[in-house]
Amino acid sequence: MLKIHMYSSALSVKGQGVGSAYAELIKLLKEYYPDKLEIVINKLGKADISHYHTIDPLFYLETFLPGRGVKVGYVHFIPETIEGSLDLPNFVKKIFYKYIISFYKRMDQIVVVNPVFKEKLVKYGISANKITYIPNFVSKKEFFPKTLDQKKKIREKLGIPNDKFVVIGVGQVQERKGVPDFIELAQRHPEMEFIWVGGFSFGKMTDGYSKLREVVDNPPENLKFPGILERSEMNDYYNAADLFLLPSFNELFPMSVLEAFNVGLPVMLRELDLYHAIIDGFYEGAKDVDQMDDMLSNLSENPDQLEQLKQRALKGANYYSEERLANIWLDYYTNLVKDRNNVSKK
Repeated sequence: MLKIHMYSSALSVKGQGVGSAYAELIKLLKEYYPDKLEIVINKLGKADISHYHTIDPLFYLETFLPGRGVKVGYVHFIPETIEGSLDLPNFVKKIFYKYIISFYKRMDQIVVVNPVFKEKLVKYGISANKITYIPNFVSKKEFFPKTLDQKKKIREKLGIPNDKFVVIGVGQVQERKGVPDFIELAQRHPEMEFIWVGGFSFGKMTDGYSKLREVVDNPPENLKFPGILERSEMNDYYNAADLFLLPSFNELFPMSVLEAFNVGLPVMLRELDLYHAIIDGFYEGAKDVDQMDDMLSNLSENPDQLEQLKQRALKGANYYSEERLANIWLDYYTNLVKDRNNVSKK
């Protein structure tokens, strides 16, 4: 049995995709491989593999202790993806960005959730041989489509008329997520209902906090900001919607997109190059807010096109199934330890 020590503080800040990805992986490994993997959470000790999900300074110091086994770093962000998320002084940014890369360089192996970032990490001086792409996934037990009758009851509970076309966005309320464009679309389409689930996970440090706070506190009549919700509540919100829209300017592999796929919710995204490598064909892309505007009008008036987009989302859900990813992770961990043992013997 392989002993794997997991290190993460992602669950201490609510409303982050990093936390969702971490929680999903722990649950998956414990469910599928209780007899093959011993999972230890945030405890010091000897291990075959030490897997670092967040870049806490204490975790960084811990990497210098003996007996860590193979040190694996999980890359959920790089300096470029911090832009538009946090409003930091330039000198703080420089220090923080250097620390991020220093942490990744401390690792024996790196896992990226989007293959596009392999090239970017190589430019930071990290060997390509150390980098492996393993995508995110979400549980079909937590995110799944409900019946039409159940959806009607959910809308009643949330105060949403059944005859409204409902658009949902999910993520932290920040500039990088494209929330201002989401607000703009709500203003352009008073005949539709818009819901943005998420909040200011990093408070006043959030980029664009003051302006966004004003809208969150006084939104248009057709726009709701329910805030940061428990993960157990999210399935209902997805099922209450007709379309998932994420106008984000920068992402790695948003968990919310996979959650929407699982529910069979049609997905519209701002067209980003990095999506082509991971979810091409499963969503509808738009270059800017005007194109999103046109597509919203078109999809809301054409049920057949909306249904086609729903079927594409379900294909995406099948591709990123738990079963497939469980096998990938087991093979990855097993091969890491085998390779290390072979090197030791030599």
